[in-house]
Amino acid sequence: MLMDVGVTEQQWRVMRVLNECGTLDPTEIAERSCLLLPSLTRILQTLESKALISRAPHPTDRRKQLVTITGAGQQMILDNMKESQRLNAWLRESFGDEKLDALLDLLNELDALERLEDH
Repeated sequence: MLMDVGVTEQQWRVMRVLNECGTLDPTEIAERSCLLLPSLTRILQTLESKALISRAPHPTDRRKQLVTITGAGQQMILDNMKESQRLNAWLRESFGDEKLDALLDLLNELDALERLEDH
């Protein structure tokens, strides 16, 4: 599904966070999407070049910027949400709740290990 849309899983995750939470600064996006800030910087550049997000200076803190999903980004989420939910339901049904939860726990542990190595 994501290949058809032309975004990576990490880009999709960032788009979903912005769609659900509204305008955020990059640190908040990184935390909510479980990404490292250097990776997020590249992702934001790509999403901005595709006109799926916009970035603007923070009104009171010039060191920060605010990131907002664009109308095109919201439409991309809307157009693909049903398929995303269908795939998630299929995966849960095919793999089972217990196994899927265990898999997600293991992937989160792996992600935490990678984060420790990057620091």
